[in-house]
Amino acid sequence: MAKIKICGITNEADASLAMSLGADYLGFNFYKDSPRKVSVKMVDEIMGKLPAFVISVGVFVDEDPKELAKIVKRAGIKMIQLHGNESVDYCKALKESLGLPIIKAFRVADYTVVENIKPYLDVIDYVLLDAYVEGVQGGAGATFNWDIAIKAKELGKPMFLAGGLTSENVEEALEKVAPFAVDTASGVERLPRRKDYDKMKAFIRSAKGL
Repeated sequence: MAKIKICGITNEADASLAMSLGADYLGFNFYKDSPRKVSVKMVDEIMGKLPAFVISVGVFVDEDPKELAKIVKRAGIKMIQLHGNESVDYCKALKESLGLPIIKAFRVADYTVVENIKPYLDVIDYVLLDAYVEGVQGGAGATFNWDIAIKAKELGKPMFLAGGLTSENVEEALEKVAPFAVDTASGVERLPRRKDYDKMKAFIRSAKGL
C-alpha cells in the first residue's frame, strides 16, 4: 500500500487530523514565497504536540545550505524535500552533512524529466514528480501525464507522486503508476493555510482503498 504525504501543514489542528486519519508524512514548507510558509517556531510547536513516530518533511527551494541545516536541526525535521533547482553537488553535500533522507522534486513538463533525474540517482533517496506550472514551485493543483511517471519509475528510485491529486483521482493514479507514496497539498484544502477535514478524509480513504 502506498504511503501518504499531506503537504503544506501550517497548524496543529491540521497536523493532528492528518495523522489521526492515517497520513504517513507531514510536509512543512519553509520556502519564503510559499502561501503555506511556516517558521521554525511553528513547526517545533506543532511537532511537540504529536507522537514521536510522526515523520516531518521540510520543504525547501534553493535554500542556502547553512540556513537549511540550521532550520532542520532546530525544527527536528526528519526528511528533506528539495523543490528547486538544487544541483547534484548540493544534494550530495547536504546528504553527507546532515545524514537525512532526501526527496528531490522534479517538475514534469515532458519526458525529458527522466534524463534530468538520472544524475541524481546516487545522491538522493526519493524522487518526487510534480506538474510543471510556469512561475509556481509546487502546490499548484495541476496534474501531468502519468505515463511519464511510469517511465521515471524504471530508474529504480522510490517515487512520491504529486500534482493535482484529490480523492477523485488518487485511486486511478495509484492503479496506473503504483508509486511509493502519494502527495497532496491543495487537493485537501479549503484555504491555502487550512485543510478541509472532509477532503482530507476522503483522500486518505481513497488512497488506502477504503
